[in-house]
Amino acid sequence: MAADSPLMALFGRSPVKPMQEHIQIAHQCVTKLLDFYDAAVEKDYEAAAVVRQSIIDLENDADNLKRDIRAHLPNSLFMPVPRSDLLELLTMQDRLANAAKDVSGVMLGREMVIPKKIRKNMRKYIISSIETSESALTALRELDELFETGFGSREVKLVSGLILKLDKAEQKADELEIKVRRQLRTVEQDYPPIDIMFVYKVIELIGDMANYAQRVGSRMQILLAR
Repeated sequence: MAADSPLMALFGRSPVKPMQEHIQIAHQCVTKLLDFYDAAVEKDYEAAAVVRQSIIDLENDADNLKRDIRAHLPNSLFMPVPRSDLLELLTMQDRLANAAKDVSGVMLGREMVIPKKIRKNMRKYIISSIETSESALTALRELDELFETGFGSREVKLVSGLILKLDKAEQKADELEIKVRRQLRTVEQDYPPIDIMFVYKVIELIGDMANYAQRVGSRMQILLAR
C-alpha cells in the first residue's frame, strides 16, 4: 500500500519504522554507558557528566518518540498483531533507555569509586549488557519484514533465531553479574557500607538493561506466536 494512499491516511501510518527508530535511540543510550564508566573509573566526573547529559538528551528523544507512537498507533483491526502487544514491546524498549539513564545518574550523583578488584569485570559486564541491547536492536530491524511478509514462515524462522541469540547474550550478562558480585563480596569490608550498597545497586541496574533487552525479544516472540 502506498504511503500516501487514502486508506493509509485514514487508518494511520505503519508504526514499525518509528518503533525501530525508538529502539535505535534506546540502544544509543546504552552504548554511551561505556564512555561514562571509563570516565568515572578515572574519577573524571566532569567528563562523565557530559556523557550523562548526552544520555539524558537521547532518553528525552526516545520519550518524545514513544508518546508520538502511542498517539498514532493504528487500531488492531488494521494491523497483523494486537495493538496491545506493540505497546508492550514499546514499553520494554523504553525501559532499556531508562535503565541506562539510571545507571549514570546513580554513579554521577555519588561520584562513585569502583573498587579496583572489580573494575575489569565490571567493564566486561557493561559491554555484555550493551551486546544484549544490540541483539535486541538486530531483532527489531526485522519487524518491518515480518509485517510486509505477513509473518511468513521464512521470516519467522529468521527472527526466532535472532531471539535465541538474544537470550544467549542475556545469559552471558547474567553470568558476568554473578562474577562481579562475588568479586565485590571479597572486598566489601574494605569500603564504607553505604558506598558498597550503591555499587551493588549499579550492578543491579546494569543487569536490568540486559533483562529489558531480553524482554524485547520475549515480546517479539509473542508477536510471532499470534
